[in-house]
Amino acid sequence: MISYEPLWETMKRKKITTYALINKYGFDAHTLNDLKHNKSVTANTLETLCKILNCTANDVIEFL
Repeated sequence: MISYEPLWETMKRKKITTYALINKYGFDAHTLNDLKHNKSVTANTLETLCKILNCTANDVIEFL
């Protein structure tokens, strides 16, 4: 099972909101909804998040 719980913790630590992801970085709201519901996203999406948050994949996703 995939969990994006590390993403939300990383965003809190870096003080980046979902609002900022959508409005400042042009992140798709539908994709954020998928992340909130632990649905699959592309590797490109994970890479984009890592670039925005200046982190590694381990800071965004975990496999349970």
